[in-house]
Amino acid sequence: MHKKYALEGGKVVETSDEDAVILAFYSPDDAERQYLLDTLKIDEHTLGSALDPQELSRVEFEPDHAAIIFKRPKRYTAADNFLFKVITAGFFLFKDKLVIVGEEQSSLFEGRPFARMNSVSDLLLRMLYQNILHFTEHLKVMNALCDELENKINKAMENKHLLSMFTIEKGLVYYLNAISSNGRVLEKLKANAVKLSFGPDNLEYLDDLLIENTQCLEQANTHAQVLASLMDARASLVSNNLNVMMKNLNAIVIAVGVPSFFAAVGGMSEFSMMTSPENWVLAYPVFLAAMISLGVATFFVIKKIEKYWR
Repeated sequence: MHKKYALEGGKVVETSDEDAVILAFYSPDDAERQYLLDTLKIDEHTLGSALDPQELSRVEFEPDHAAIIFKRPKRYTAADNFLFKVITAGFFLFKDKLVIVGEEQSSLFEGRPFARMNSVSDLLLRMLYQNILHFTEHLKVMNALCDELENKINKAMENKHLLSMFTIEKGLVYYLNAISSNGRVLEKLKANAVKLSFGPDNLEYLDDLLIENTQCLEQANTHAQVLASLMDARASLVSNNLNVMMKNLNAIVIAVGVPSFFAAVGGMSEFSMMTSPENWVLAYPVFLAAMISLGVATFFVIKKIEKYWR
């Protein structure tokens, strides 16, 4: 999919003008790839990197443009089953044009960051800022999901909740690597500000981006450390709950087995008073009450012994 945009009054508006200063390609087809390679002279390997979710963030300088490969969170859906993924976006900054290449369409040019823009360099930095905000929002969602799963783990002994926690932890590792990689890209952009023709306002905004990305990285690192330190405790909690349940079941089995043994012996004895037809009306309830009392007494004896050996 291919869209064109223009800068008008400090805002981005969609246009059909062939000389549009902003070109956005989402999952480009073969014809659009050929246009990017032949007309815009974008390197084939760099273009592939912009569509490869496994690619690392980096900055490359070509004769007529700069290529910025930046990581961003993938849009989360219920089908992802708690796995937060990271994708890649490519920003190709020309002297008077910005080309955006990505796997999926994002909510481009929306919100307060995209107000009062004067150049494509301003737009580039604001899009990088939007990606950082996207990471921060996903970290908040991860934290909320972890709290909800923790409450379920405390009340239930099902493995699925614990596995969901492990899945979130896996996604958090990907986020840590992506945010850290993006930070190195921002540092390189600042170091090459002259080559990129960044003005004083751009440099100031870039400093803000570095601070925001650092804070986002610290927040992700904190979540990862807390989650990792509590995973063993939660696994032990599930195991302990299972052990308690098995102990109670074993106590019940033994408590039922002891009176069953005496009932079986009494039933096989020809001297049992239950063999006398005239006494069964009285003998059966007495015998049943005695077996129930024996079972209850056995259960409490087992619990007392268990408590003593703790």
